Amino acid sequence: MALLWLLLAAGLVQLTACAGAPGSNTTTTAEPITDSDEPETRKRARIRLELASSYFEQGQNTVALDEIKQSLAADPGYGPAYVLRGLAYMRLNDPRLAEDSFRRALQINPRDPDALHNYGWFACNQARYTEALQFFTQALASPVYGGQAKTYMAKGICQTRMGQLAEAEGSFARSYELDAANPITGYNLASLLFKRGDDTRAQFYIRRLNNSDLANAETLWLGIKVERKLNNNAAVGQLAQQLERRYPKSREWAAYQRGSFHE
Repeated sequence: MALLWLLLAAGLVQLTACAGAPGSNTTTTAEPITDSDEPETRKRARIRLELASSYFEQGQNTVALDEIKQSLAADPGYGPAYVLRGLAYMRLNDPRLAEDSFRRALQINPRDPDALHNYGWFACNQARYTEALQFFTQALASPVYGGQAKTYMAKGICQTRMGQLAEAEGSFARSYELDAANPITGYNLASLLFKRGDDTRAQFYIRRLNNSDLANAETLWLGIKVERKLNNNAAVGQLAQQLERRYPKSREWAAYQRGSFHE
């Protein structure tokens, strides 16, 4: 599989909803919020949303939604609350309410890069790829956006799904430049390069990932296939030992035992 950890929302959503400046609906600001700047209604909404974000990150989606309701009750114009509501409904597999939430966030601030990123990821998962790429492009155009690495990564995944492999490689490469520690980006870039026959470059990225604490059955399996293609039998053996020792019940180890290197 070329899309490592794709179902882990934390790897692809851009969740900085609590960083918005008071009186504004942008989600990135150069200055900290202070009590003198922040209206009481926005302060209550922000605190509720901070609680909601914590519950969301713990996978407690319905509890998060309840806190989001309280946030919006305090300040109905608080765009970041709608962004997080959209993410929660995505997890709950309710596309209608998820889309409604992202649209509301963009009605409040059409240039909110977090809303654009997450709406783009939603559209990508609905196979609305052209629309998704437009949202990503708009998010990346923001001069104050701090989540560009994640957006380039999501853009690359959508381009891969569209069959735009050369474009996807460019997006993954840019994401990697911005955040080389992201394992999803590293894996997808290595996998894409391997698919395109650029085995030496694929080896560079997958070796770096497999030499980290973030290696798993998928990364080790890709590493085995890359090293095998390059006739590095010693490296294949070492990776296979790790795969057997750490993931003896994985489908990747079963595939290795069968010699199914095209899986």
